[in-house]
Amino acid sequence: MTVTTVWGSTFVMIKGVVGVIPSMDFLAVRFGIAALVALAWRGRSLARCPRWVWTRGAGTGLVYFSAQVAQTVGLESADASVAGFVAGTYVVLTPVVLRVALGVRVSGRTWVAVGLATAGTAALGLKGLALGPGESLSLLAALLFAVHIVWLGRCATRANQLDLAAVQVIALGVASVLVGLPGGVTLPDDGAQWGEVLYMALAPGLLALLLQTWAQARTSSSSAAVMMATEPLFSAFFAVSLGGEQVTARLLVGGTCILGAACVAEVLPAVRQARERRLGLVA
Repeated sequence: MTVTTVWGSTFVMIKGVVGVIPSMDFLAVRFGIAALVALAWRGRSLARCPRWVWTRGAGTGLVYFSAQVAQTVGLESADASVAGFVAGTYVVLTPVVLRVALGVRVSGRTWVAVGLATAGTAALGLKGLALGPGESLSLLAALLFAVHIVWLGRCATRANQLDLAAVQVIALGVASVLVGLPGGVTLPDDGAQWGEVLYMALAPGLLALLLQTWAQARTSSSSAAVMMATEPLFSAFFAVSLGGEQVTARLLVGGTCILGAACVAEVLPAVRQARERRLGLVA
């Protein structure tokens, strides 16, 4: 819940920052700072950790970087509240990626959830008969976040969680700086912008990835996706309360469909399984 609250708060902030700083420059500054902090924090330990922690951590970090690029560029043209709900479809996409990656047939319940999520995305983002560019990029970000959750779930253990999180952040920083360097990097203009960038570097950047890695070393990828299902609610709340966006019928209908998809895919089965355990019907 802490991770989703922090992530939800970023949509409206990113929306404001990318209005004055190019998206790639913002990512370079944000994750460059996060990478330096991670290196200072875990540098000695990283020098001794196994090579596979570096390779797998770098791989998951690059997937996460790709998702961040899609989400940040998408916010240049999509409302923060809409982008938050569309990006939240990773809750449904995660079990789909799991099943496809493992070669297991997708259940009927999951396809119902996918249908609800698709309807919600359409209600939020359709421009005529096509998704707008911002909403399309937000949907791509959702898919990439789902891949990240699945991959991280296969890599994270209680023994390597801190080093794995640090390597992910370092990979994010290196990739962001390399992409942002051509043409120079535009820095924030004032204290308020620096404050927002620092917050997003340390809270939803370094801290959130650390907490996610810690959690996924202790639970399944599907369960982790369920715990993240409230992110769209927080993104909409912050966008309306702090960003001045309006609560529209499209937002209500689309958001309800996407949250309903999350419930159908994971929440309701988890509740049913917990109830059966209490009644002694399952081991």
